[in-house]
Amino acid sequence: MSLKVRLALMNFLEFAVWGAYLTSMGRYLGNIGMSTDIGLFYSMQGLVSIFMPALMGIIADRWIQAQKLLGLCHLVAGVFMILAALYGMLSVGDASFTILFALYSCSVAFYMPTLALSNSVAYNALTQVGMDTVKDFPPIRVFGTIGFICSMWFVDLMGFQANQNQFIVSGVLSVILFLYTFSLPKCPIVKGGEKRSLTYALGLKAFTLFRQKNMVIFFVFSMLLGVSLQITNGFANPFISSFAAMPEYANTFGVQHANILISLSQISETCCILLIPYFMKRYGIKNVMLIAMFAWVLRFGFFGLGNPGDGVWMFVLSMLVYGVAFDFFNVSGSLYVDNNTDASIRSSAQGLFFLMTNGIGATIGTLSAQAVINAFTTGKQVGDNFYTVGDWQTCWFIFAGYALLICIAFALIFRPKNGRAEI
Repeated sequence: MSLKVRLALMNFLEFAVWGAYLTSMGRYLGNIGMSTDIGLFYSMQGLVSIFMPALMGIIADRWIQAQKLLGLCHLVAGVFMILAALYGMLSVGDASFTILFALYSCSVAFYMPTLALSNSVAYNALTQVGMDTVKDFPPIRVFGTIGFICSMWFVDLMGFQANQNQFIVSGVLSVILFLYTFSLPKCPIVKGGEKRSLTYALGLKAFTLFRQKNMVIFFVFSMLLGVSLQITNGFANPFISSFAAMPEYANTFGVQHANILISLSQISETCCILLIPYFMKRYGIKNVMLIAMFAWVLRFGFFGLGNPGDGVWMFVLSMLVYGVAFDFFNVSGSLYVDNNTDASIRSSAQGLFFLMTNGIGATIGTLSAQAVINAFTTGKQVGDNFYTVGDWQTCWFIFAGYALLICIAFALIFRPKNGRAEI
């Protein structure tokens, strides 16, 4: 099996694990009476990303080969996710927030670092055989999005969107990936022969990137844009499903199959990832990031204007621009960091980027979004189901306004140097 195929399969499983619950967990939580806590569950992904990816990146650079650590993290994450599903199954109608949240938190604490570790494994493998990461990685990474879509559709078509079985799907996929990591290329670790500084010995050298002005600005804006990352993942499904409380929309395709409608976002990703090498080479990191930021404005704005009936085309447009919003930010940002750091701190640098975006940024974003949504919406029982209804439009316009402000500020402040910084 060729290297690219092996790495593509790794990415497929990596994101299939996440896709099983990321866009539908909010629906499940709302259905068991935890709609006001959705933001807490999603913010936990951000909270653990503040320290776990950086910590695991240090371990991968210094002590344990990245592909082995990737597998161990997935084993632990998968076991806890299955335990969360079993608890939900045994406590139907009377689930304790504390217990479910604790089991879920333990799972994501070990899953979130794997997003950066999988990048590190791929970059190391490609570099070792002389391939160009900017050119060769995006076509591999696209299979991660395909895996995400496949698990989303599976959960939707199996009727798992509103129950705990989505966690079982995720957990089983994690265990499969753990087994698969034994076949992945070995990643080097840095062995210290001579005396090293304490910073180097602890693997904290990646933080020296903050000595560079452009990297500081880049990381700060990555954090600010990271605020947007988990908002639609956490609230798009509850939002679209809430139209079931309105008789004129209750039987529309979007309401009945919200996950499949949302999956158009990931289908868009598969196309946009393949455009990254061209855009990065031709327009540079600043313009690519600006495109991503404006795409977030459109992502939120179209949600605010649409509905699953005659306005469903607005939802479709929102899904289509998501590919640009997510990939041009996440994948391009990861490549920019990789091309502007030393190979000895590759895993640590990827962990640091993830800390700023999916850690600090996403945590602030999900908690803030939950506060906004709680202020403009309320819970409503319709038959056997529980929906979050109210002024969703104002919520989406607030999020769009924030993304627009970040876009304007980035255009004025970030000024990368010519040459390597443009890659």
